[in-house]
Amino acid sequence: MGLVEGPGGLGQGGAAATLGEDSHDTEGKYEEYGYNAQLSDRISLDRSIPDYRPKKCKQLTYPEDLPQISVVFIFVNEALSVILRSVHSVVNHTPAHVLKEIILVDDNSDSVDLKFNLDQYVNKRYPGLVKIVRNSKREGLIRARIHGWNAATAPVVGFFDAHVEFNPGWAEPILTRMKEDHTRIILPAIDNIKYNTFEVQQYANAAHGYNWGLWCMYIIPPQEWLDKGDETAPIRTPAMIGCSFVVDREYFGDIGLLDPGMEVYGGENIELGMRVRTTDCHGCLFNCIQIRMRFVIII
Repeated sequence: MGLVEGPGGLGQGGAAATLGEDSHDTEGKYEEYGYNAQLSDRISLDRSIPDYRPKKCKQLTYPEDLPQISVVFIFVNEALSVILRSVHSVVNHTPAHVLKEIILVDDNSDSVDLKFNLDQYVNKRYPGLVKIVRNSKREGLIRARIHGWNAATAPVVGFFDAHVEFNPGWAEPILTRMKEDHTRIILPAIDNIKYNTFEVQQYANAAHGYNWGLWCMYIIPPQEWLDKGDETAPIRTPAMIGCSFVVDREYFGDIGLLDPGMEVYGGENIELGMRVRTTDCHGCLFNCIQIRMRFVIII
């Protein structure tokens, strides 16, 4: 499969990477995936990325008896290296005693890489930790997430797109907030991975809101949060983005999950955000690829 493991190599430290004269059919890869999959295949699955958490976040301590989490990744015809980098990243940066399992929900991909090769890799590399759920037909993001929730066994479930990289210390503040109040929906703060170079770019702390077209976007944090001047504090936010959220598994079932009548993706975050109290946990950073052509995370 030609996958790269271990430290070093292209893109180390979140730096921009290029293939130079070694590249071929790069445009074809862009058309297929919306990002430079050929470059991704040359970047280590274990690369380091910048830790953009506020300095004080790195000094905080958290309880030992935190609830466990099931991490659910949804994908359809993603590049194998991008999916596996997401898996490696969450394993490398999550305390083993809180990471119950990783669930990969394949929404009926037709790529050979995502059938036999994916199964063979995760079964050998992470036996017993990674589960694969395969949809027999294309269900769309919303129903795929429900399938992931059904397969999850931890008390807390995190739903993520399968093209992310996690910072150290992402899980502890999230699980602490959940331990304090199980009715919270937690939204990690998002930085950007450039689709063409895989460079990690820092985004400022923000809340979420809607424009008049009901498109979720980043907004200035509430004045109350700014006045406190504590960047480690969570931000109460009136809206939620759709690419990631963490929720108490039982509470999510009690409020009706997501609407299974919704098709493909989009709108589920608006409907869910109106039913719950949401909290942005800005001690918990992960990075999400800004996809060109298929969808873009708007700030």
